[in-house]
Amino acid sequence: MSANKLKNNSAKLVLALAALCVTGYMWLFLHAESQLAVGVLIIFALALVMAGKKMGTTQRIELAAADRPGLARIWTVIGLLILVAAFYDNHFVLMMICAVLLYSTACMGLTLQFGFSGVANFAGAAFFGIGSYTTAVLATHTGLPQLANIAISGVVAAIIGSVLILPVLRTRGHYAALVTIAFGILFKTFIEVNDVLGGPQGLQVPGMKLFGYVFNENFTLFGIEFSFYISYFILSLIICAGAFVLVKALERSWIGLSMDVVRTDETAAATFGLHIARWKVIAFTMGNLFAGVAGSVYGMMIGFVAPNNFTFSDSLLLVSIVILGGLGNPVGLIPAAIIVLMLPEKLQFIQEYRVLLYAALVIAILLFRPDGLLPRKTRLFFGRKDAQ
Repeated sequence: MSANKLKNNSAKLVLALAALCVTGYMWLFLHAESQLAVGVLIIFALALVMAGKKMGTTQRIELAAADRPGLARIWTVIGLLILVAAFYDNHFVLMMICAVLLYSTACMGLTLQFGFSGVANFAGAAFFGIGSYTTAVLATHTGLPQLANIAISGVVAAIIGSVLILPVLRTRGHYAALVTIAFGILFKTFIEVNDVLGGPQGLQVPGMKLFGYVFNENFTLFGIEFSFYISYFILSLIICAGAFVLVKALERSWIGLSMDVVRTDETAAATFGLHIARWKVIAFTMGNLFAGVAGSVYGMMIGFVAPNNFTFSDSLLLVSIVILGGLGNPVGLIPAAIIVLMLPEKLQFIQEYRVLLYAALVIAILLFRPDGLLPRKTRLFFGRKDAQ
């Protein structure tokens, strides 16, 4: 009993120290503006990771997070809240944090598709854009509450995705991926030539309003003026946390088990009576629902949407977040989104070469950690005692 207590206390301490160190590093990284400071912080992070791996610190943190997953998530939220409090009036930093949460939400949908059921989807940005454009049209031409617009935008993305899944089910492998790529290109072309949707100039998206409170205006508390992005941060955090809880619940349930079997071996799944098409349709539809909801909030946050915001390269960005974080593991999406979204912004001082350096960094990470930053653990069908 005392050994278990000691182990729990050790896990708590490790997670607390890890969270505080990561939060402190992120504060320094987001606060850095000079070329030298950003370069030193990147090199320091790489050296720290290599040293942690050699000394076993990384493994100790991973074990502590596996033993106390709930506590690890609580510390993650606390770290985010500390960062938001530190940058309470910095519009750009807060916007990037909101973008990380919303892109992570969309990538949880791709996790259901890629990581759970094995359905290829290279049109994630298109469904993200469907959510944004649907909200723009509904908010401009209807008097529906904004929360209803968010829900409807997700449903519209899911319905269109359920139609696209029909040709995807009739193809396999690379051909199925080509179908989604073609849809993404078709969506961008459609909104470019459609004058009702603003054409290439795009559309303005009215900001979020909730019970009379306007999200797109700064607010004052105790005499201190806060950025309006804090309101969107709270909304984005609630949506991201809700999507995460739902995905983890599905993963632990028989639904997640069925999707795993379909992804692993369709022939064996069919032999045991699993309906292959049904689980692929469910995963594809739910995944696009998440992307539509995230796109809806993103459109209201930036206040403007255009075809160039939802290109094929943006879809590849979403896919890279899913793979880099660890295919099938929603826990790795936020650190992967931070690398993919924030790092290029901080490397703007090297102009066009920043994309080259960022790509080299991603390749290096995948070379040394081919399963991603936080690989998904193998599903256990029996307890430890039964397995032994």
